[in-house]
Amino acid sequence: MANSEKTQMNNSSEKNLPIKVLLVDDQMLVREGIKALLNLSDKVTVVGEATDGTQVTDKIKEHCPDVILLDLSMPIMDGIETLNLLRNENIKTPCIILTTFDDHQFILKGIRSGARGYLLKDVSLDRLIEAIRTVYAGNKLIQPALTERLLQGMDNINDSTSSFEAPSNIEPLTPKEREVLGLMASGCSNKEISEALHKSEGTIKNHVSNLLSKLGVRDRTRAVLFAIEKGLLN
Repeated sequence: MANSEKTQMNNSSEKNLPIKVLLVDDQMLVREGIKALLNLSDKVTVVGEATDGTQVTDKIKEHCPDVILLDLSMPIMDGIETLNLLRNENIKTPCIILTTFDDHQFILKGIRSGARGYLLKDVSLDRLIEAIRTVYAGNKLIQPALTERLLQGMDNINDSTSSFEAPSNIEPLTPKEREVLGLMASGCSNKEISEALHKSEGTIKNHVSNLLSKLGVRDRTRAVLFAIEKGLLN
């Protein structure tokens, strides 16, 4: 049975049970600390641990977790490589990157590689549990402070490019524009989106242009980050 089917079965049959979490971090003290904190709540339970990405697929088969908490910096196979492995294996278990890094390049790589959430390790217990429940429900979550720092970092990189503020009242997106936005968030190019939606590349370019205008941003990356922050990808 495919892992996605297992996850759906788990989610439908265990709605009233704690959310099962797999911890992936090479530092034992960090894992023990996170596990001890999460065990204070009856909303989640830690069912397994791994020290690097090479162990993750076996741990998923063994424990069938609902959510994975994933460190970025690990030996042998780091967090980004682990996300890419899960995507290549078509494993749908949602991952939250839990890390000490707040560098915008790491954040972008994590999002593009399929992370559903991105939090710093100094996050509060309540915020962490909220994040786990959010991605378990099928939504995305990025710590607001990270999003702000990321946008600031991008402004520093592109300060020679003209910019404009996002509108306070966003014009509703069409269903097709939401589809395009979701594929943009997955890192797809216009050509890949056109193939996925069976539309011409010119049509997709028009959709992207309309999206940027409606969201009040000047490029695809800002569009995705703004959409995540505002919950437009939920």
